[in-house]
Amino acid sequence: MSGIQSSSTELVEVRHTQASTSSAFIGGFWTNIFVECSWRSNGDRFDPEHRTRMSSQSHEPLQHPKRQSSPPAEVVRAMLDALTDHPHRAWIERALLDICEMADRDVDRLDWKILSQSIRDMTRAMEMFEPYRYVRKVAIFGSARTPEDAPEFQLARSLAAKLADAGFMALTGAGGGIMEAANRGAGATRSFGLNITLPFEQTANPYIDGDSKAIEFKYFFTRKLFFLKESDAIVLFPGGFGTMDEAFESIVLLQTGKFGPAPFVLVQPPGNRYWNEWEDYVRGQLLAQGLISSDDLKLFSIVEDADVACAVVRDFYSVYHSSRFVGDRLVLRLRSALEGDAIAQLNAEFGDLLASGSIEPSAALPEEAGDETERLPRLVLHFDRRSYGRLHAMIRAINRLGACESLEVCAKRG
Repeated sequence: MSGIQSSSTELVEVRHTQASTSSAFIGGFWTNIFVECSWRSNGDRFDPEHRTRMSSQSHEPLQHPKRQSSPPAEVVRAMLDALTDHPHRAWIERALLDICEMADRDVDRLDWKILSQSIRDMTRAMEMFEPYRYVRKVAIFGSARTPEDAPEFQLARSLAAKLADAGFMALTGAGGGIMEAANRGAGATRSFGLNITLPFEQTANPYIDGDSKAIEFKYFFTRKLFFLKESDAIVLFPGGFGTMDEAFESIVLLQTGKFGPAPFVLVQPPGNRYWNEWEDYVRGQLLAQGLISSDDLKLFSIVEDADVACAVVRDFYSVYHSSRFVGDRLVLRLRSALEGDAIAQLNAEFGDLLASGSIEPSAALPEEAGDETERLPRLVLHFDRRSYGRLHAMIRAINRLGACESLEVCAKRG
């Protein structure tokens, strides 16, 4: 998840100041390490006797020779002296060692360009999102070719406005069509634009163009990373190949636990069967041939109304807050504690997704000390790490049970 929802302007301002200071320091640090590694990757430092190349007659892989230089660890550790007290020093050291290990080999120039531009994409995006870490966000996908008078456009605009009013910022691809509708509905102050350089279609729409929360990515994969890293929900409108790519990649990551848990909402205007026919294919081919499980169908919802779509997203976080793994235990953070009878019902209904033990109430675990969510009550379980469709169903049950005065009331509500 992107972080804890917060309306505190002071918190945002403090984090923005900290991010600017940290970015300036780390930026200079990375410049130094790249200069050092680039000097060490000078071709004159090769031992030519160890160089091997592929020829047209050979299919043997290219062997990358080691450079005749000091061990990379010595360079990195010397530069890390400036980060002695940094809380994430170990991760910084790991990243720098990996880069210098690459510099110690005959890595192709194109690979260096990809690495360098990827880091640039990511550092710029991290800096942009840092002040909004504690604000929930929804990624809204759909066709760049949808005209303004289309019902899909008006539905996307309405939904983005309702989500913004509910406290969710909109994440779009910054282009036209559905993306423009979402940026327009949410407004520039409550939305982001993650643009991509393309030879056609993709220029930033006027409702996000020039805003400090608009950014242009070189690569699709870094752009997709931030769509999912920063999103607390995925909403998709009808679209072409790009929308299908976003739909299937997102649901795969939900299915495998690499993203979420989070709402995945497929929106279409009344009378438009775009997502119904998509579901027909999923059921008629993937499910029928045993390529997915029936529980995977619980990962998505199909709706035709902006109010209903907004409620699906909003209600997912009514009691459930967020989750993380601590060792082999899944920790579900809640906005409010569940009663003992409700937890007993969860164990009875969802015991099949446990690898062992039972679902237990808990305070923050010792490993979570100092976490921003430390004050929140928790449920802890040994999740089997396979049944993510069932996990989504359990989270919806948690929200339902937490909103009821009693189990009897919940039973009447269905």
